[in-house]
Amino acid sequence: MKKIIVFLGFVFALNIITANAQTVNNLIAKINNIETKKFDHLTGKYLEVDGANIYYEEIKNKGKPVLLFLHGGFGNIESFNTVIPLFTNDFHIIGIDSRGHGKSTLGTDKLNYERLQADVESVLKHLQINEVSIIGFSDGGIVGYRLAAANKTLVNRLITIGATWSLDDVILMENLMATVTPETLKEIFAQDFEFYQKKNPQPDFIKFAKCVMEMWCDKSEAGYPYASISEIEAPVLIVRGNDDEMFPLESAVKLTQKIKNSLLLNIPFAPHEAFKKYPHIFEIITREFLQK
Repeated sequence: MKKIIVFLGFVFALNIITANAQTVNNLIAKINNIETKKFDHLTGKYLEVDGANIYYEEIKNKGKPVLLFLHGGFGNIESFNTVIPLFTNDFHIIGIDSRGHGKSTLGTDKLNYERLQADVESVLKHLQINEVSIIGFSDGGIVGYRLAAANKTLVNRLITIGATWSLDDVILMENLMATVTPETLKEIFAQDFEFYQKKNPQPDFIKFAKCVMEMWCDKSEAGYPYASISEIEAPVLIVRGNDDEMFPLESAVKLTQKIKNSLLLNIPFAPHEAFKKYPHIFEIITREFLQK
């Protein structure tokens, strides 16, 4: 009888261990599945827009709200991969390589923020998406301001990181660019340059770099949002790294005064790419902001 009890106890324990092991395996599989949900420049598609092929990817999550990621200058959508897994369970995610960047071709047009805005609007229209929230870093955030101000697509919420907006910001950028050349940009953006050379269908970095530099110093209405910033009605979270030399704190504070429904998150010890250095701080704040 004791042997039977011991045997039954052993079977019971084995079942528990097996069940727990299965639970652990399921959890690991779930984690691995989340981790693989990143931009990869393998699963995307192209849309021809005014002489350029614009590359975009979707991480589909049927029935969930759309969250659009717009990257910074010389970058590509993979620059968000440190934070993408934090949002894949709750959003249908779209990423777009800006014209000339990543796997998108430059076309014949000169680069300006109005042009990038039109490209994004074309991709969203193609995907029959009328309503989005946006996370935009640097140049992507500037495009985000323009999209929200134009209101052609309903922007529910906008999160910008290190994204400038004013004439003073352009003058600062001109000063920073005074001694920079396309050749030195190869070194400054070494990782992005290597990616561009390998992945872009029509690589011509010197031409591309000149176009980006002109865009950064563009004082026309096709450039930064300037006064139109006050037309933004969507809630905006302005994220800034405290060590960001390209986006002064004074400019960020002034921006919150221009956008009636805005908040400023100034992250201590963080650089221009604040979301990369402190991804979990970024997640906690942005998740609450997106869900309010």
